[in-house]
Amino acid sequence: MNRYLLSALTLSLLAGVSGMAGAADAKKPVAAAAAPAGLVSGVEVQYIDPAVRAQDDLFQHLNGKWLSETVIPADKSSWGSFAKLADDTQTQLRAIIEGAAADKNAAAGSNTQKIGDFYTSFMDEARLESLGLTPLNAELAKIAALQDKKELPSVIAHFSKLGVTSPYDFGIHQDAKDSTKYVADIGQSGLGLPDRDYYLEEGKADTRAKYLAHVEKMLSLAGDKNAAANAKAILALETEIAKAQWSNVQNRDPIKTYNKVELGKLAEVAPGYDWATYLKDTGIAGKVSYVIVSQPSYLKGFAEIANKTPLETWKAYFQWHLLHANASYLSKAFVDENFAFYGTTLTGVTEMRPRWKRGVSAVEGALGEAVGQLYVEQYFPADRKVRMEELVGNLMKAYKQSIDKLDWMSPATKKQAQIKLAKFTTKIGYPNKWRDYSALTVSKDDLIGNIQRSHLVSYNRELNKLGQPIDRDEWGMTPQTVNAYYNPEMNEIVFPASILQAPFFDAKADDAVNYGAIGAVIGHEISHGFDDQGAQYDGDGNLRDWWSKSDHKNFAAKTKQLVAQYNSFSPVPGHHVNGELTLGENIADNSGLAIAYKAYKLSLNGKKAPVIDGLTGEQRFYAGFAQVWRMKMREAQQLVLLKTDPHSPGQFRANGTVRNQPGFYDAFGVKPGDKLYLPPKDRVIMW
Repeated sequence: MNRYLLSALTLSLLAGVSGMAGAADAKKPVAAAAAPAGLVSGVEVQYIDPAVRAQDDLFQHLNGKWLSETVIPADKSSWGSFAKLADDTQTQLRAIIEGAAADKNAAAGSNTQKIGDFYTSFMDEARLESLGLTPLNAELAKIAALQDKKELPSVIAHFSKLGVTSPYDFGIHQDAKDSTKYVADIGQSGLGLPDRDYYLEEGKADTRAKYLAHVEKMLSLAGDKNAAANAKAILALETEIAKAQWSNVQNRDPIKTYNKVELGKLAEVAPGYDWATYLKDTGIAGKVSYVIVSQPSYLKGFAEIANKTPLETWKAYFQWHLLHANASYLSKAFVDENFAFYGTTLTGVTEMRPRWKRGVSAVEGALGEAVGQLYVEQYFPADRKVRMEELVGNLMKAYKQSIDKLDWMSPATKKQAQIKLAKFTTKIGYPNKWRDYSALTVSKDDLIGNIQRSHLVSYNRELNKLGQPIDRDEWGMTPQTVNAYYNPEMNEIVFPASILQAPFFDAKADDAVNYGAIGAVIGHEISHGFDDQGAQYDGDGNLRDWWSKSDHKNFAAKTKQLVAQYNSFSPVPGHHVNGELTLGENIADNSGLAIAYKAYKLSLNGKKAPVIDGLTGEQRFYAGFAQVWRMKMREAQQLVLLKTDPHSPGQFRANGTVRNQPGFYDAFGVKPGDKLYLPPKDRVIMW
C-alpha cells in the first residue's frame, strides 16, 4: 500500500465542504490523543477525489482518482479491492504450484506430486492440441449410444459424478430441520445461460441469438453434422426448462425450498420419471430414507419435459453440456470459442487470462486445501490470527449489547437471539483439519482424466457424508479465497486467510480503518445469522421460527423500506438493483457496519481516538469501509450480476449503507441538502 500522504488530503477532509467533513456542518473534532509513532491511518489517500464531498458520495470521494485513472485489466470483467487481492494471491500461488511442478524429489502420491503434475498437465498446450477432442471420445460415445429416454436418469446421475450440468442435481448438506444429520437436496439446474430470465425476457433476445450461434459452433467443432438444427433444439429445450424453474428471489426462501420427500414418494412429486434408477445410480439409495426437494413444481415440470422431448434432442443437449463443462481443458479451438461467448459476449472481457492463471485456478479447483496448506505456511503470520480473534470478540460483544437495546424485538425473542449468538462458531485463517486427497490419482499427461477423477473424488466425499456424524471442522472455502461466509446450518462465520490482508485488514494501521473494513466484514457475516433468511434458523442450525408475530411484523416493515431503497439504485441506465434478491446481503451490510462501529467504540475503552492524517477515528472507520468496495465493472458483467448476484454493486454497498448509519452523519456533519442525507424516519436501523 502506498503510504505517501497527499497534502490535499488534510485540506479536503477538514477545510471545506468539498471534503469529508464539510466546514460549518461538521462537528468540531474533540481533543484527541496523539497518534503513536509509526502508526498509519490505513486510508489510501492517493485515490481520494477532493472535488467530491463525502456527504454527497462517500464512494466517489474515497475512490474517485482510482476510478478515473484505473483501466479494468483486459482479462477481467471487473477490478477493485477484492479482485486485486485475489490477483496478488494468484501470483503467490503460482510460485507455490510451479515450485511443486519443478520438485523432482516429490514422492509419488504426495500432495506436492499431485499439485505439480496437475499443473503440468494443464500447461502442456502442445499435448492438448495434438489430442483435440480425443479425451472426451469415450463419454461422447456413451451419449451417442443412448437408445431410450428411460436411460435419462442414469445419464444425469453419471453427469453429476463428472461435474457436468444436467436438468437437476443434488447436493449434500445438513438437514435444515435436523442439523445433526446430512441429507441430499435435489434442485433445479440445466441451463447454459446464467439465469432463467435470459431465456424468457424480450430484452435478452440478442444474447440468446449469440448463445445459439455459440452452441452451434461448439457442436460443429465436435464433428456434429447437424449442429445448426441441434443447437436450435437445445435452445428450445433449455427455454422449456427455464419456464419451469423458480426465480432467484423464490429460491431465497428456506421454508418454501424445504420439502421433505420419502424416496418412494418422489414419483408423486414428478410422475412418470424413473427416480429409483436415479437414486440407485447416484448412490443415494440405501444411505437415506428421504431427500429434500428444493423446487417440487420444477421437478414435476421437468418430468413432463423429459417425456415430450425427443431422444435425439436429449442426446444433443448432453453432448453440448459435456463439451461446455470441459471446453477449458481441450484444444485451442474449443478454449477460444468458449471464451468468445462466456468471456466476451456475456461479461465484456476482451482478453483471456494468461495460461498460468487458468492453470492455478484448475489446480485450486481440484486440490484447493492442499495448495492452501502450503499458502498459509508462507503467507499467514500467527499474530494476524490473534488480532482477528480480538476483533471478532469485540464484534460479538457489540452484538450482545445491541440485541438487548433493540426497539423492534420482543423480550422473549431477544433471549433466543442471545442464545443463538452465544452458539456462533468462528473459524479464522485455515481449517484445524486438512482435507485428505489420497483418493485422487493425478497424471502429468492426462488433464481431462485429472479433472474427471477430481470431480469423482469430490462427489464420493460428499456422498459418503450421508449417515455419518456432522464434520464441524470442514470449511466451505479454501484459505486462499478472498471472501468470507456464514453457514446457517453450522451457525458459523468463516474468514479465510487471504481476506485478512489490506485493505480489509492492515496489520500496520490504526484500528479504526480495520474496524471499518474487516470489522464490517465480520459484522456482515454475523448479521447473516439474523437477516431475513438466517433468522429462520436457530442457534443449533435448525429451521425453526423462534420469533414472535410482532417481531416478524416489525422486521418486515424495516426490510420493506430497505428493499425500496435499493430498488431505486441504478448502476446502468435503465437497469436497477433488485432489492428483493439482494435483501439478505443489504441487511448484512447495514447491520454489519452498525455493529462494527459499536465494536470500534468498545475497542477504545473510553479513550479518544488519535487524529491521523487529519482524520478522526470515526472518519477513518467509514473511509475503511468505503475503500473496501472500490470497484469498476464492465457493463455486460454488471447486467449479468443484476440478474444473478444477491449482492448489490460496490458503489451502493458503500453509499447505500452509510446513509442509514447515524455514526456517519456525526462523523461528517451530514445535513439536509447533502446527497447522502436521509431524514431520520427514512433510515433503516436494525442493530
